[in-house]
Amino acid sequence: MEKQETKGRSLIVSLFDDGTFVEMGAFVRRDKASYDAVLCGYGAVEGKLTFAFVQDSDRKKGAFDEIGAAKIARLYEQAVRTGAPVIGVFDSAGAVVYDGASALSAYGKLMKCVSDASGIIPQIALVSGVCGGMAAVAAGLFDMTVTVKDVSELFVNAPALAGRETGKTAYASANGLSALTADTAEEAAAAVRTLIGQLPANNRDNADEAAADDPGRAVAPDGLSGAALVKELADAGRFTELYADYDKAIVTGLCRMGGTLVGVVASDPSADAGKLTAKGARKAARLISFCDSFSIPVVTLVDSEGVDGSADPALASALGGLASAYLTAACPKVTAVTGKAYGAAFTLLGSRSVGADLALALEGSVVSVLDPVTAVAFLCNDKITAEKSRAEVEAEWTAESASAAAAAEAGAVDDVIPAEELRARLCAALYMLAGKTDRTPARRHPVLPL
Repeated sequence: MEKQETKGRSLIVSLFDDGTFVEMGAFVRRDKASYDAVLCGYGAVEGKLTFAFVQDSDRKKGAFDEIGAAKIARLYEQAVRTGAPVIGVFDSAGAVVYDGASALSAYGKLMKCVSDASGIIPQIALVSGVCGGMAAVAAGLFDMTVTVKDVSELFVNAPALAGRETGKTAYASANGLSALTADTAEEAAAAVRTLIGQLPANNRDNADEAAADDPGRAVAPDGLSGAALVKELADAGRFTELYADYDKAIVTGLCRMGGTLVGVVASDPSADAGKLTAKGARKAARLISFCDSFSIPVVTLVDSEGVDGSADPALASALGGLASAYLTAACPKVTAVTGKAYGAAFTLLGSRSVGADLALALEGSVVSVLDPVTAVAFLCNDKITAEKSRAEVEAEWTAESASAAAAAEAGAVDDVIPAEELRARLCAALYMLAGKTDRTPARRHPVLPL
């Protein structure tokens, strides 16, 4: 039987290197009249073995059933055995309704496949059309979800019931459902290919090293923050930002430094002084957890005036999750204070006390329990006289109690460095930590003295 050229087939072929796609279960179908709505296959993405499945909206509107679930389960079995990433493309009108309970079970089987593979192989979801109900739940189990602007519809409850905005791409991005949004389907496929090319094939593999510009080159980070600062430090200025619209005060993403793939958590003081919110904490914890699963180093850049002062009841839980992510991650962790680090923000954003392997601070950065103005108001009002102004007392207090040098003397940071050396020192730290393990190496016996 001749294979049909459809939207789904064109898309899955476009994900792979030219001429490498091989379809699995090509003739498995629900009835003799048509092919199944799910296409599965494997091939090379940036030269790396990768598996993919597509819900093809040109075939029965991508309707999902147990046959499709069984094909995907077979694909996952092969992917896990060979240690290869999986791409899932979602574009379906929903389940085959008249299948009843078996259609509902099909979604459960898909979720089990994704959950069982989580942390073993990278999984990237691409929403190329409608992804509603339990399909949205399944897509949410993937490591990252890529959407297409004004095309992807990602929701649990139908927009007609939950509100027209819920299905739109901007809503998905603002609520953390989408890690990346591309302007076109072609750009979305390219973004997925880029992610697969960067990431390790599995949790036993290491990310490929890539040619880097000079690891020791001087940088000019003064006046830069958030994504702009990361680009200044990254190889060739390339930075893949993730969940950009979920919280503006915390920036997360992937880049290379000195040829090494790293996950970056950076506070952005241009957005509410870089203060930690519940969303920002969850966003950072998510990236750290992902990086730790695949032994990707985490670089944290701190410039924050503390924690959000609102009465958000989810804040304590989210901050606890962030602390847990840093404390339990065994991957290399390097932190640099690039500006202000006030209160809980210093502790929670990758400090030595929550597990950083190395902590640096730029000259002129401020590490303090309170901001200097508040600290002086609480502690040093008696030192303000006609001869010594409040501004002078604040400067004196900062120099003595809140400077980077004071933090280094207390052992809270390992070194105080000039701003232009930041990239060089980060690259050197990543090189030093490249062989880090999460346990003391075994030995047969100590070497006897002479």
